[in-house]
Amino acid sequence: MSEEKLYSIGEAGRICNISKKALRFYDQIGVIAPDYINRENGYRYYSRESLLTLSVLKYYKQMGFRLEEMQEIVSRNNDFVVKEKFQGKIGELRTKVRELYYNLEAVEEWYNLIQEAQMVRKIPVHEVFVRYVPPTACCFMEQDFCYEYKESIINIQWVNHLEEEGIEISGPVIIKYPSWVDKMTGKAARASIMQRPLRPMAGGAQTCRFGGFMAVCVYHVGPIEAIDMEYGRIRDWAEARGHVCSAESYERYVVDHWTTRNPGKFVTEIIIPLIQKEKDDVLEIRA
Repeated sequence: MSEEKLYSIGEAGRICNISKKALRFYDQIGVIAPDYINRENGYRYYSRESLLTLSVLKYYKQMGFRLEEMQEIVSRNNDFVVKEKFQGKIGELRTKVRELYYNLEAVEEWYNLIQEAQMVRKIPVHEVFVRYVPPTACCFMEQDFCYEYKESIINIQWVNHLEEEGIEISGPVIIKYPSWVDKMTGKAARASIMQRPLRPMAGGAQTCRFGGFMAVCVYHVGPIEAIDMEYGRIRDWAEARGHVCSAESYERYVVDHWTTRNPGKFVTEIIIPLIQKEKDDVLEIRA
């Protein structure tokens, strides 16, 4: 044994605050080996230099380096290798940051929908109102429609399409109906499902723009099967004020089958774009 002070595996573990099991594993995968192994009893010993290396490894671990990456950095005492590994790790971590950002954005948006629904449910009577719908890029897919709302909203074909195209979505499901009159009277046979993608899309995804217009809207609370009566309220409200509704309508499912199994807690916003009238070069919509 060398005259240099050596530390048993237990001492090394206590000094560096690392378990014996971890030290044995590091040896097994070639990250750091004992400086001396007693042939008679198999006891492992580490030099002071190895203890210092263990501290460096802990810092690498904190920065997100995997064990195999640590092994290469430690075994090849080369500035170029270290620089290359750090450059690669920077790129990897930036990718993770972007992924976490998208995850956070999706979770926050879903949480905000739940909050919106809770506030809507606190209002005893939901009046028809006019609002500006901000423009949003959406991916979409046309589908047959037969008033089976759960099948339309949790749309297996749509989910598979998004997965195949590598599209991550966020926000509520929106279904566009070509004719709100047909929707109201039970004659709708086609519709388009729409959602906002989290990142720019490529490939075979179909895109459209939702919003960028003034719309007459109303919230519907409860089972979606009873929603069509709200269209009559919108029609009467708009006619009484001289508003002209466009043909299509959108149903924005704030809280639906995706969030709860209790239909009594469903909240849906009906959105019908308004055709704006020009008057003295100013677009006027009467409240």
